[in-house]
Amino acid sequence: MLKKLTSTSAVAALSLSVLAAGVQAGETVDAVMEQGYVQCGVSTGLAGFSNATGGDWAGIDVDVCRAVAAAMFGDSEAVRYTGLTANQRFTALQSGEVDVLSRNTTWTLTRDTSLGLNFAGVTYYDGQGFMVRKDLGVTSATQLDGAAVCVEPGTTTELNLADYFRAQGMDFEPVVIENTSEVTAAFFAGRCDVYTTDASGLASARNVSAENPSDYVILPEIISKEPLGPAVRHGDDEWLDIVRWSLTALIEAEEFGITSENVDEMRDNSSNPGIQRLLGVTPGLGEALGLDEDWAYNIISQVGNYGEIYQTNVTDLLGLERGLNALWTDGGLMYANPVR
Repeated sequence: MLKKLTSTSAVAALSLSVLAAGVQAGETVDAVMEQGYVQCGVSTGLAGFSNATGGDWAGIDVDVCRAVAAAMFGDSEAVRYTGLTANQRFTALQSGEVDVLSRNTTWTLTRDTSLGLNFAGVTYYDGQGFMVRKDLGVTSATQLDGAAVCVEPGTTTELNLADYFRAQGMDFEPVVIENTSEVTAAFFAGRCDVYTTDASGLASARNVSAENPSDYVILPEIISKEPLGPAVRHGDDEWLDIVRWSLTALIEAEEFGITSENVDEMRDNSSNPGIQRLLGVTPGLGEALGLDEDWAYNIISQVGNYGEIYQTNVTDLLGLERGLNALWTDGGLMYANPVR
């Protein structure tokens, strides 16, 4: 017969587990509030996602961190950035060097479990591709047998590359370079025949870093699923909630048609109950997150909605249309969990 949960030992054990959870929960939130800013881990330079120009960081991953800062402090500029290589990023988050990792990072099972990370959602649905010089005359990844391939270590890209070539019965010579800007420079300098990374990263490298973008072609094959999103450490649900719902607010705002330009009008005049909840006219959601009721209003007014940040950082800069990253109502995968 099973022991009753009301036994003295069970109650004592439950009390200890709840106490332990209570002590741990909120540690990151308390630390962030005390330091007065969000320490955000980003890439060492990937245009459209996280890239520093003239000392100012910009990109979708950067805007996610700005959204979290706006929600917490009412100030989207209350962020400091740490540029991290692929090999550095997880250690930096695990050790507490950064509060949130928003660095074109793929959500996988092992990262979600054995690495002790919690992913707050998906900011960009991507997939791994290949780029070559047009003058090679290559039109398909199946023609890359024996090619020298530039790739970053410590990434799903490196693992997918090996899997793909093995499955195709092809050989390749890896040219492994850790820093994103350095691997891009190596490819354009001719140190390898092929550059492989997420398709968005290839477009970023070609459109922003190549001397003549038309000299390069991105091959049609997409060999993986790469849902990219921000991650936090296991064990602090309060912090995870804030990051997750800050990202969700960006998507929900686009679904409602709320922009940085019309957010004041929407807050003052909309009779839609969902908009009233999101913008704090109807109170309760801020309290549930431990934030002010205007947490989402601050995000939208200072950062914009998801469509706005995508347009600025990806469509305008990289020439990539929404595709899978369109709202679900437009045939894409972007879907906000109910903010209520």
